[in-house]
Amino acid sequence: MTTIAVAVPRKGRPLEAVLERVAAVADIETRADAIASTLRYEKAVTKGDQPADGDVYDRLATYSDTGRYDPEYTLLRDARPESPRRIVFDSLHVDFGAYDLHLVGREEPFRALRKHEFPLGFDSADLVLEEVVGIESEPLSSLGELNDRIDPHDTDVRVVDGLGDTVDHALLSTPDVARDPDREFLSEYEGPLCISPRYERLVRAILGTDAMEGLSFRYPGDREEEAAIASVGLGVYLTVTGSTARDHGLRVGERLFPSETVLLENPEERTDAVSTIAELLVGGVETTA
Repeated sequence: MTTIAVAVPRKGRPLEAVLERVAAVADIETRADAIASTLRYEKAVTKGDQPADGDVYDRLATYSDTGRYDPEYTLLRDARPESPRRIVFDSLHVDFGAYDLHLVGREEPFRALRKHEFPLGFDSADLVLEEVVGIESEPLSSLGELNDRIDPHDTDVRVVDGLGDTVDHALLSTPDVARDPDREFLSEYEGPLCISPRYERLVRAILGTDAMEGLSFRYPGDREEEAAIASVGLGVYLTVTGSTARDHGLRVGERLFPSETVLLENPEERTDAVSTIAELLVGGVETTA
C-alpha cells in the first residue's frame, strides 16, 4: 500500500472542511465527527467558555488510541492566560484502497509544501494571497485567478481547487457612505477604509492598485471589527450572512473574494499516486501548474 502524506490545518473551520471532503470519498464520517467535536470542546475550554473535564494531559491520554486508523492529537502552546496548552489535531490514517492517505497536522500547511515537505496540503486561500500572490492594477476576484498571480520564483506550490467552505471578504459600509458598496463605488471613493492589519496585502491584491488610489487604511485596534468599520464608514471584513454587520448598522455590499480552504499541490513532488489522490479529493479537477 502506497502512503501519501497530506498536510492539513490543526484546528478550526479549515480542518473540518478537509475532514468533510475526505469523508465524502472514504468511510471516515464517524471519526471525522469525533475529531471535530473533540476540537470544538477543546477550543471552548481554551477560551474559558467550557469547564475542563480533568487535566489537559489526562484528556489527551483519553483521546489517544494506538490503532493505525485512530486519530492522534497533540498539545500546542496557547497565548491566553492560564491556558498554556491546547489540544489540536496531529494525525489520521485513512484507507483509500490501494493508498494509505496520511493526514498530518501542521500549523502552516502551505509553508510546509513550499519547503517540499509534502506533495499535497490544505490551507486557507487567504494565506496564498498574503504570501505569494502578486499585487497588480487589476483586482483579484476568484480562486481561478490565483495560480496566474503566483510568481514561479516565489514558490512551486499551486492551488488545485477550493472546498466550498466559503466565507467572503466583503465591502461593508454605513448608509451615509454607500447604500450598496461595490467595486464601481470603490473606484471613485477617496477616504478611509477599515481593515484588519493582517489582511493588508490581501486587500491590496483583491482591490488592485488602481482602486487603491485615494484610499487610506484604518485598523480596528482593540475594537470589534464591525464596530470599527461602523465608526470609519467603510471597510472590508469576512462575513457569511452579514447579520452581525447589520446589527452594527452596516450595509453588506459586494463580496470581493472567497476566504476558502483550498487543496494545494507542489508539482515538483508529483507522482502518479499523488495525482490520483488529488483527483479523488477534488472530483477530477486537475491542478494548473
